Amino acid sequence: MDIQKIRDCFPTLRTDEPPAYLDNACVTLKPDSVIQTINDYYHHTPGCGGRGVHRYSTKVSRATNDARRKLQTFLNAESANEVVFTRNATHSLNQVAHGLSWQKGDVVLTTDREHNSNLVPWLQLEQEQGIEHRVVPSLEDNTFDMEGFEQACKDAGSRLKLVSMSQVGNLDGVKIPIRDIAKVAHDHGAYVCVDGAQSTPHMRVDVQDLGIDFLAFSIHKMCGPSGMGGLWGRYELLDELRTIQSGGQTVTASTYDSLQWANPPARFEGGLGNFSGMMATGTAIEFLSQFNMDEVRAHEIKLNEIMSNGIKDLPGVKIIGPHDAKLRSGICSVVLKELPAHDIAMLLDEAAGVMVRSGQHCVHSWFNARGHKDGSLRASAYMYNTEDEARLFAETLSEAVHAFSAA
Repeated sequence: MDIQKIRDCFPTLRTDEPPAYLDNACVTLKPDSVIQTINDYYHHTPGCGGRGVHRYSTKVSRATNDARRKLQTFLNAESANEVVFTRNATHSLNQVAHGLSWQKGDVVLTTDREHNSNLVPWLQLEQEQGIEHRVVPSLEDNTFDMEGFEQACKDAGSRLKLVSMSQVGNLDGVKIPIRDIAKVAHDHGAYVCVDGAQSTPHMRVDVQDLGIDFLAFSIHKMCGPSGMGGLWGRYELLDELRTIQSGGQTVTASTYDSLQWANPPARFEGGLGNFSGMMATGTAIEFLSQFNMDEVRAHEIKLNEIMSNGIKDLPGVKIIGPHDAKLRSGICSVVLKELPAHDIAMLLDEAAGVMVRSGQHCVHSWFNARGHKDGSLRASAYMYNTEDEARLFAETLSEAVHAFSAA
C-alpha cells in the first residue's frame, strides 16, 4: 500500500503538523470523498429517500440503495436486503437481542472480553425475561479457549440459544476463531451473532465463509460518518425478527386496529433516516474496497510490532493480551501500574501530538474483575498510520513513564 497516497485523502492528515492519530478503535478519520458526499446531500439533494418521486427523493433513494449493494458486496452477503442501516454496532446488537423470541432459561454465551454493547443487552434480558447469560473465560493471555467453549456449549445443552462474540476485541485486538466457533454453536442448534466493530474495518470479513447468522458493525470505524452502523443477517432470520424501532416505513399498511409489517430491511429502519450518512456509507465502502484488506491488516500488525517492541520493557507497563503483536491486530493496550492513564494520554497529545485512548474502553467488566479501575492506555492503528507515528508513540510513552516515575 502507498501510505502517503492514502494519507493525502484525509484533510486532517494534510495539515502542516498532522497528529499521530492512534485512536482508530474508537473512530476513524474521514476521507475527502466521504465529507464531500455529506456536503453534496445538504447542498444539492436534501430530500427524503424512499418516500417521494421528486428529483431530490429519487436521487437519495438511488444512492442509499447503491450504498446497501456496496455493503452486500463488501461482506459477501447473498442479498442487499440482508443489510440493515443502523446507528452503530450497539444499535445492531440490541436489534438482535430484543428482536429474537426468548424463553425463560435460554442460554447466551459470550467471552469475558466483550464491549458493553455485547454484554449489557444480555444482562438486561437476564433481568427482564429470565434468560441465562454465561461467560466463556479466555486463556491467561486473553486468547480464546476453544475447549472451554465446547464444554460451555455442552453444559448449556438444548437451552443454548445464541453465541454472541466479538471477532476482534477492542480491549486487546485479539482475534477469535469465529468459523470454528460457528460450527460448534450450530451443531448445538444455536444462532451465532458476531460483533464485527473491530474486524470489518481492518480485515476481510466474508459472512458466507464464516458461517455466521448475524454481524454487527459500525460505519464510523470504517472511514464513514458518525451515527451510522449496520446489521447483516441471514434473510430468513431477519424475516422472523421483531423490530425495536416500529413506525414509518416499517409497515406497508395499517388501520386503527391492524398492521402489515414490511419486509426486511425496511422493517428495521423506522423513522426518517440519516440519508446523508447512508449515502456517505456507500462512499466509505467504495473507498475501503480499493484496498486489499489482508494488506491493511498486515500493515497494522507491523505498526503494532513497532509499538509493542518499543514499550514492552518499560517499568510498570504491561501489555494486555499475548506477547506476540501478531496476535493483537493493530491494538496495543497497556496497563500502567501506579501511573495515571488519563494524564499520560493528555501528555502524549500535548507533548507530541500523539492521540490515544485512556480508560476502560467500555470493557468495564474485564477491568473490574482484575481490579484495574483506571483502565488502560490504548493505541490503535489504521491503514493511514506510519511507522514513524508508531515509533513516536513508543518514544513519547517511554519518556512520559520515566518522567512520572522520577517525579
